[in-house]
Amino acid sequence: MAHPTQLGFQDAASPVMEELLHFHDHALMIVFLISALVLYIIVAMVTTKLTNKNILDSQEIEIIWTILPAIILILIALPSLRILYLMDEINDPHLTIKAMGHQWYWSYEYTDYEALGFDSYMIPTQDLVPGQFRLLEADHRMVIPTESPIRVLVSAEDVLHSWAVPALGVKMDAVPGRLNQTAFIASRPGVFFGQCSEICGANHSFMPIVVEAIPLKHFENWSSLMLKDA
Repeated sequence: MAHPTQLGFQDAASPVMEELLHFHDHALMIVFLISALVLYIIVAMVTTKLTNKNILDSQEIEIIWTILPAIILILIALPSLRILYLMDEINDPHLTIKAMGHQWYWSYEYTDYEALGFDSYMIPTQDLVPGQFRLLEADHRMVIPTESPIRVLVSAEDVLHSWAVPALGVKMDAVPGRLNQTAFIASRPGVFFGQCSEICGANHSFMPIVVEAIPLKHFENWSSLMLKDA
């Protein structure tokens, strides 16, 4: 999860998030090189007293500074399009979960099971136990198996919400009357935190998302216990 003074992204917990981190570093290096070149040109123009007449009116330089930006844009666009297609691809999900946004909590429904669903409310500060995070812990976590394609259907019952878990590289708007879908694979066990990323009202900051990824055999035990309790 994020920590104070953090400058970069959270550690990736899914293959898509790893791709996003690589693309971020790739684009950042291009921006850094462009910025350094522009800074050098500005300093050189300000400090030098000499003028090169061949640069003032040069067809070759016109061609270079027209073609070079086009090449740079292609180097950024192609990896970006690749990741967009990867994020949109959903291949044979092993589990489908419906996440509904409410004012101001989330409800989850495991559609592959007959009666497995629950509401997820933020744990109030006064009820936290040592080790839990304020404004991030929920009384019921969305439990998923690791190394399995998970499809999440996202919608809302009242106003706009957004279901987002940064470590998994997932962010999907929850729109009333519309069913959006996204998919991810949790590559390692862990607890991953997110929050509603759409300003949805007075308690917008108090509807956290907690995803717990566990091995498949433990997930089967958890689902059996939940179905018995239901």
